[in-house]
Amino acid sequence: MSEPRYVKDSANAYSALYRCIDFLIIQTSLFLILSLREEAYIHTYLVVGLIASIGFLFAAESYQLYRCWRLGEFSRIASYTFLCWVAGVFCVVIFLFFSKTSLDISRLIVGLWIVFNSIALAGWRFLLYLFLYKRRQAGFYTRKVAIFGLTQSGVLLAEQFINKPETGYILTGFYDDRADTRSPTKYKEHLLGGINQGIELAKAGGIEVIYIALPLAAQKRIEGVLRSLGDTTIDVFIVPDFFTFNLLNARLSHLGAIQTISVYESPMTGPSRLLKRLEDILGSLVILTIIALPMLLIALLIKIDSRGPVLFKQLRYGLDGRAIQVWKFRSMHSMENGKVVNQAVRNDVRITKLGAILRQTSLDELPQFINVLFGSMSLVGPRPHAVAHNEEYRKLVDYYMLRHKVKPGITGWAQINGWRGETDTLVKMQKRVEFDLEYIRNWSISFDLKIICLTIVRGFRDKNAY
Repeated sequence: MSEPRYVKDSANAYSALYRCIDFLIIQTSLFLILSLREEAYIHTYLVVGLIASIGFLFAAESYQLYRCWRLGEFSRIASYTFLCWVAGVFCVVIFLFFSKTSLDISRLIVGLWIVFNSIALAGWRFLLYLFLYKRRQAGFYTRKVAIFGLTQSGVLLAEQFINKPETGYILTGFYDDRADTRSPTKYKEHLLGGINQGIELAKAGGIEVIYIALPLAAQKRIEGVLRSLGDTTIDVFIVPDFFTFNLLNARLSHLGAIQTISVYESPMTGPSRLLKRLEDILGSLVILTIIALPMLLIALLIKIDSRGPVLFKQLRYGLDGRAIQVWKFRSMHSMENGKVVNQAVRNDVRITKLGAILRQTSLDELPQFINVLFGSMSLVGPRPHAVAHNEEYRKLVDYYMLRHKVKPGITGWAQINGWRGETDTLVKMQKRVEFDLEYIRNWSISFDLKIICLTIVRGFRDKNAY
C-alpha cells in the first residue's frame, strides 16, 4: 500500500522572489529614510529592520500571502499585506519595550518607515496586479479552460472565469454526459458535448486546463476521467460539489498521515483570533470612555421613568453556543428570560415610554460594550438572540447554529443590510442567518471596519426596531 500524499497549498511559482522583494523593501526603505534624514545607521536600526522583516514574513506564511492570487481581488491582497506588516511592527514594538532601546533611535524615522512600508508593500503588488491585468486583457498569459460537469459548483466556477477576464482564464465550454438530468440550467448554451469529447479535444491540444466539477457520488466516473487525462499534459483540478454548501473557513488540515478539509470551523483562530480580540478591547475602551456620561444619564432617566432595575441581563447564546449574560438598559416593564420569550412588536404595551426611544435609537444596547470589554461579545458579529428563540429557530432554519461559531456582536452585516428588529416571519430569520454566515465566511479586520463605519454613517435609528 502506497503512503498517503499531502495536497500542497496553492503556492505562487514566484513566491520565493516575492519574499525577497518584501525583505529588500523593508530593509532598503529604512536605510534610505536614515540617509535622507542624515541619521547614522546604528546597530539598533539593523536589529529593528531584521525583526520587522522576520515578523512580516512569519505572518505572511500564516496568512498564505504568497499563495496564487490569480482569482483573488486586490483589496483582499492589500488587506492581508497590511495585516502582515502590522504583525511585523508589533514585533518591533515588543523588542523596543523589553530591550529599553527606544530612546536610541528616532521615533520620527521609525514612524516614517512604518507609513512608507504600509504603502510600498501594497504598492508594488498593485503595480504587478495592474500589469498582469492589462496583459491578460490584451490576450497575453491566457489559458483555455474547460469544465467537466454542468453542476452547480461548475456554474459557480464558470461565473468566476466569465466575470473576471483579468484572471486570464478563457472558458471554452462545459462537457457533461448527463447535463439534462442535472439541476443547473444556466450556461447550457455553453455545453459542447460529452466528457469523452472533451477528453479527445484535450488530447488534441484544444484545452490547456480542465476543472472536474462532477458530483462526488460519481467517484468511478471521476476516476475514469483522471485515468484518461493521465495520457495528456493537461493541468487538471477537481472542484468538489460540497463547496456549494455553507462552508465556514474551509481549509486543508492534517491528522497524522490523513488529510482533511474543514467544513464548519471558525475563522477566528491563531493570529486572527488575537487581532479580533485586540480590535474589541481597543474599540470598547475608546467607546466606553466617550459614552460613560451619556450612560449615566440614561441610567438616571430609567430610574425616574419607571420602577425596576436599570440593567436587564438576558441569557443568550455566545461563542460555540455557550450561554452568556447580555447586558441592556431596561426598556420594558417586564423582563422575560425563560423558555418562552415574546419578541417586541409595534405598540408593545410592555415597553416603557423611555424604552421606546432607547430601542428605536439602539441606545438600550450601550451596556453591551462592557460585554465586549470582558470578552463575551464582539464589536461586530451576528446579533445574539434569546435562548428560547435559538432553540426555536435552530429546528426551522438550515445552518442556524453556525452563526455561533464566532462571538455575537453589537452590530453586524445582517443589521447593516436591514435585517434587524422583529422576525415575525421565517423568511426574515432566514435572511438574517444568510447574512450572518456571509460575514463569517468573509471575515477580516477590514470587513469589520467597513461594518462599523456603515453603522455610524447610517445611524442607529431603524424603522424595524421597536
